[in-house]
Amino acid sequence: MKIGELARETGVSVRLLRYYEEQGLLGSERTPGGHRLYGPDAPAVVRRIRALLGAGLPTRVIAEVLDCVCGSEAEIEPCLSPMLVARLDAIDEEIHDLQGTRSSLAALVAATGGRPLAPDD
Repeated sequence: MKIGELARETGVSVRLLRYYEEQGLLGSERTPGGHRLYGPDAPAVVRRIRALLGAGLPTRVIAEVLDCVCGSEAEIEPCLSPMLVARLDAIDEEIHDLQGTRSSLAALVAATGGRPLAPDD
Protein backbone atom coordinates (compact mmCIF):
# COMPACT_ATOMS: atom_id res chain seq x y z
CA MET A 1 0.00 0.00 0.00
CA LYS A 2 1.35 3.43 -0.94
CA ILE A 3 1.47 6.31 1.52
CA GLY A 4 -1.42 8.15 -0.14
CA GLU A 5 -3.62 5.07 0.09
CA LEU A 6 -2.73 4.64 3.76
CA ALA A 7 -3.52 8.30 4.39
CA ARG A 8 -6.93 7.97 2.73
CA GLU A 9 -7.78 4.75 4.54
CA THR A 10 -6.81 6.02 7.99
CA GLY A 11 -7.65 9.71 7.68
CA VAL A 12 -4.11 10.58 8.78
CA SER A 13 -2.11 13.04 6.70
CA VAL A 14 0.86 11.92 4.64
CA ARG A 15 3.00 14.28 6.70
CA LEU A 16 1.97 12.57 9.95
CA LEU A 17 2.57 9.13 8.47
CA ARG A 18 6.12 10.19 7.59
CA TYR A 19 6.55 11.53 11.12
CA TYR A 20 5.36 8.23 12.60
CA GLU A 21 7.92 6.46 10.46
CA GLU A 22 10.69 8.86 11.57
CA GLN A 23 9.75 8.14 15.19
CA GLY A 24 10.02 4.39 14.63
CA LEU A 25 6.29 3.81 15.05
CA LEU A 26 5.50 2.71 11.51
CA GLY A 27 7.61 0.68 9.13
CA SER A 28 7.72 0.65 5.36
CA GLU A 29 9.66 -0.87 2.51
CA ARG A 30 11.09 1.21 -0.32
CA THR A 31 10.60 0.59 -4.01
CA PRO A 32 13.61 0.90 -6.33
CA GLY A 33 12.29 4.40 -7.06
CA GLY A 34 12.32 5.28 -3.35
CA HIS A 35 8.56 5.23 -2.79
CA ARG A 36 7.24 3.95 0.53
CA LEU A 37 5.21 0.76 0.57
CA TYR A 38 3.33 -0.26 3.71
CA GLY A 39 2.24 -3.75 4.66
CA PRO A 40 -1.36 -4.88 5.01
CA ASP A 41 -1.25 -4.32 8.79
CA ALA A 42 -0.32 -0.63 8.44
CA PRO A 43 -3.89 0.72 8.84
CA ALA A 44 -4.28 -1.19 12.11
CA VAL A 45 -0.89 0.08 13.31
CA VAL A 46 -1.86 3.67 12.51
CA ARG A 47 -5.16 3.24 14.39
CA ARG A 48 -3.23 1.91 17.39
CA ILE A 49 -0.83 4.86 17.25
CA ARG A 50 -3.78 7.28 17.10
CA ALA A 51 -5.48 5.56 20.05
CA LEU A 52 -2.32 5.73 22.16
CA LEU A 53 -1.74 9.37 21.21
CA GLY A 54 -5.36 10.06 22.11
CA ALA A 55 -4.69 8.54 25.53
CA GLY A 56 -1.96 11.12 26.05
CA LEU A 57 1.08 8.96 25.49
CA PRO A 58 4.06 10.66 23.83
CA THR A 59 5.53 9.09 20.71
CA ARG A 60 8.71 8.03 22.55
CA VAL A 61 6.59 5.91 24.92
CA ILE A 62 4.42 4.62 22.08
CA ALA A 63 7.57 3.41 20.31
CA GLU A 64 8.42 1.36 23.40
CA VAL A 65 4.97 -0.14 23.92
CA LEU A 66 3.48 -0.47 20.43
CA ASP A 67 4.47 -4.14 20.21
CA CYS A 68 2.40 -4.80 23.36
CA VAL A 69 -0.77 -3.68 21.61
CA CYS A 70 -2.61 -6.59 20.10
CA GLY A 71 -5.81 -7.03 18.17
CA SER A 72 -7.72 -3.77 17.98
CA GLU A 73 -6.33 -0.44 19.07
CA ALA A 74 -7.97 -0.88 22.50
CA GLU A 75 -6.52 -4.32 23.26
CA ILE A 76 -3.25 -4.25 25.16
CA GLU A 77 -1.12 -6.84 26.85
CA PRO A 78 -1.36 -6.87 30.67
CA CYS A 79 2.34 -5.96 30.87
CA LEU A 80 1.38 -2.39 29.89
CA SER A 81 -1.03 -1.91 32.76
CA PRO A 82 1.52 -0.55 35.30
CA MET A 83 2.82 2.00 32.79
CA LEU A 84 -0.67 3.11 31.86
CA VAL A 85 -1.71 3.39 35.51
CA ALA A 86 1.41 5.48 36.21
CA ARG A 87 0.55 7.77 33.29
CA LEU A 88 -3.02 8.09 34.55
CA ASP A 89 -1.74 8.97 38.03
CA ALA A 90 0.56 11.63 36.52
CA ILE A 91 -2.36 13.14 34.61
CA ASP A 92 -4.49 13.18 37.78
CA GLU A 93 -1.67 15.00 39.57
CA GLU A 94 -1.40 17.55 36.73
CA ILE A 95 -5.16 18.14 36.91
CA HIS A 96 -4.94 18.65 40.67
CA ASP A 97 -2.07 21.12 40.23
CA LEU A 98 -3.96 23.00 37.51
CA GLN A 99 -7.06 23.22 39.70
CA GLY A 100 -4.94 24.79 42.45
CA THR A 101 -3.37 27.21 39.98
CA ARG A 102 -6.80 28.11 38.64
CA SER A 103 -8.13 28.79 42.13
CA SER A 104 -5.18 31.05 42.90
CA LEU A 105 -5.64 32.95 39.64
CA ALA A 106 -9.39 33.31 40.23
CA ALA A 107 -8.66 34.79 43.65
CA LEU A 108 -6.24 37.29 42.11
CA VAL A 109 -8.80 38.28 39.48
CA ALA A 110 -11.45 38.74 42.16
CA ALA A 111 -9.04 40.78 44.32
CA THR A 112 -8.34 43.18 41.44
CA GLY A 113 -12.01 43.84 40.89
CA GLY A 114 -12.23 41.64 37.83
CA ARG A 115 -15.24 39.59 37.15
CA PRO A 116 -16.01 37.05 39.83
CA LEU A 117 -15.35 33.56 38.61
CA ALA A 118 -17.43 30.56 39.48
CA PRO A 119 -15.45 27.45 40.50
CA ASP A 120 -16.13 25.83 37.11
CA ASP A 121 -15.87 29.02 35.05
